[in-house]
Order: sequence, then C-alpha cells, then structure tokens
Amino acid sequence: MAVAAPQLTAPFLSPPPPSSSSSSVAYASTSILLARSRTSSALRLRRTGPAATRFRCAAGQTGFFTRLGRLIKEKAKSDVEKVFSGFSKTRENLAVVDELLLYWNLADTDRVLDELEEALLVSDFGPRISFKIVDGLREDILAGKLKSGSEIKEALKRSVLQLLTSKGNKSDLQLGFRKPAVIMVVGVNGGGKTTSLGKLASRLKNEGVKVLLAAGDTFRAAASEQLEVWAERTGSEIVVAEGDKVKAASVLSQAVRKGKEQGYDVVLCDTSGRLHTNYSLMEELVACKKAVAKVIPSAPNEILLVLDGTTGLNMLPQAREFNEVVGITGLILTKLDGSARGGCVVSVVDELGIPVKFVGVGEGVDDLQPFDAEAFVNAIFS
Repeated sequence: MAVAAPQLTAPFLSPPPPSSSSSSVAYASTSILLARSRTSSALRLRRTGPAATRFRCAAGQTGFFTRLGRLIKEKAKSDVEKVFSGFSKTRENLAVVDELLLYWNLADTDRVLDELEEALLVSDFGPRISFKIVDGLREDILAGKLKSGSEIKEALKRSVLQLLTSKGNKSDLQLGFRKPAVIMVVGVNGGGKTTSLGKLASRLKNEGVKVLLAAGDTFRAAASEQLEVWAERTGSEIVVAEGDKVKAASVLSQAVRKGKEQGYDVVLCDTSGRLHTNYSLMEELVACKKAVAKVIPSAPNEILLVLDGTTGLNMLPQAREFNEVVGITGLILTKLDGSARGGCVVSVVDELGIPVKFVGVGEGVDDLQPFDAEAFVNAIFS
C-alpha cells in the first residue's frame, strides 16, 4: 500500500548543516519550521512497493547509462520470440513473398515484382519506400546480380534493414552521463502512452535502476491512478498532483528536482494525451520541456513519442507535428501485435529520420520490446 511521504520541497530549502552536534540540532529545528511554512500541498510523493533488491551500479560511474542501454538491447536479442509472435499478422500479409519467389524465373520478373510491390503497400511500407525497394531489386535482377528466388528475398531483407539502420541507427536509449536521466513520454490520446511508460519502468526496475515516476497527465483523472498502479507494481516512487489546477510543468519540475537531490537514476515523466492539431496543448509540452531543463540543463535526455501501430501511415502527420514542436528523440510503436501494418515501422523511420526505441507486441508487462532492426526484418520476412 502507498504511504504518505515528506513534502517535496523540504530537502531543498536550507544550506548544509554545520558540523557540530549542537548546531546540527538547531539547524534541524529551523529546517523543519521552514519546510512547514513553505511547502506546497499541490504535490505529493508516494512510496510504493518494495525497494529494488538487485545490485545497482552507481550512476556516477563512467558509462553507467551506456551499459544500461546495451544491457537492455542484449536482453531483447535473447527474447526474439516475442518480436516474432508480435508481428505475426504482418508476416501473414508478406507470406505471399515466399510464394512469389518459390518458382521464380526471369521471364516472370515484371509480374512477380508488381505483386511484391503490392504486398509491401498492403503492409503499409508506403508508396515511396515500396517503389524504391522494388526498383532496386529490378535493377539487380536485370544486371544479373540476383539469379534465384532466395537471392531476391535476401536482397529484399537487406534493403529494408538498410533503410532502418541508415536513418534510425540510435535505437538504444541515449541517457547521457549524469543522473538522473529524464525521459518524457508524449503522444495523442489512446495510443498507450501511460501503459508504455509503466512497462518501461518495469524493464528499468528489473535491471536494478532507481526509478521515479512523474504523473504529468493532469487532464485525465484516471491517468494518475493508472500510473500509481504501475508504481505499486514496479516498486517505484511517484510524484502526483493534488487538486485540479496544478500545472503539468510544475509536477515534472518538482519530480526532476526530487530525482536530482535524492539520487534517482531515471525520472520517467508522463504527459497528457493531446491532438497534434491543438495548438495550446502542444504549447504546454514546450512549457513542460522548459521546466525540466531549468532543473537539469541537459534534460530531458529522451522525448519519446508513442504512436498507435494500428493507424499505419496515418501516424506520420502526428509524428511530424510533435517533432516540430518539442523535438522527438525516439518512437514507441504500440499495438503492433494486433495490426498487419508493420511496414509503417520502416516508413516512419525513413520519412522522419527518428529511431524506433521500443515496439509494443502484446499486452503483457514484458511485451514492450527494445527495437532491434535485424530481429524486426527477420520477424516479418520469416
């Protein structure tokens, strides 16, 4: 059960206490009085669940976040079955590729490539990418570089992999070199933003990372409750707003300050879902970003945009607008297990040059998987 904790601002009001014991007593009394008079009731900190019991490297050590990112990626590679099963519907759409290439011969080149192009379009690779891939294959076939169906398929997979890695090669989390690292999660309503943040918290906690959650979605009443459930589930602490008029920027800045002063490794900041066409709400995201940067100039380290994979190419206008307003550093594509439009992963990377960091391939807590381009290509072209 969650228990009440001291107010957020108390630890930051006074200078360090003197060394003598008598002076320390006087300092403590003064500090408590100041804290009582100056703390705001607008925010509260909740401690939930047991503390992490696994060994945790100090974030001050060189390369802590670099090692953390690599560790998460390595574990994802050992769990390729989740990615494979998560893209089953897209794979079914592209199963026609094997049928087309099984008995391929040079005389059927145009017909086969036209049908291959259609299969890519149906899977939401997008016209530009589909045409580019197929034109490249046609050129290599006519030049005598590809002489069998198996060679064509391997060339197809290489083309898709090249598109993903040339523009979206930084798919691991870029968390900087000092703690706390700050990750903001943004997106439209209903994309799975808060759930994705909770699953990300679970993944980090499993590696022994000290995580603080910030409930910056102050518009949707259920959002804070939902995030508190995730805090309880993962054994994380959470900063939430009290009352209806607390601004999201205030919640996030207080959470980051708390994380900085109390030695947290990562602060995960939730934000309200908003339509990318709503100017005032998009401006609020800018205010949130600035508020966090006032506490830690290099923050946020990551601004992750959550996109609903079932919308396919329709996600592109959303991504463009969010990127223009706040500068997106990575994407989380959700609900891909329920969609046959997995080609949108390639489209969004190619169109925007923003790497995919995570993909949602199921409803389980471990089904938010770090994106691995090679595993993805193998999953859709098995």
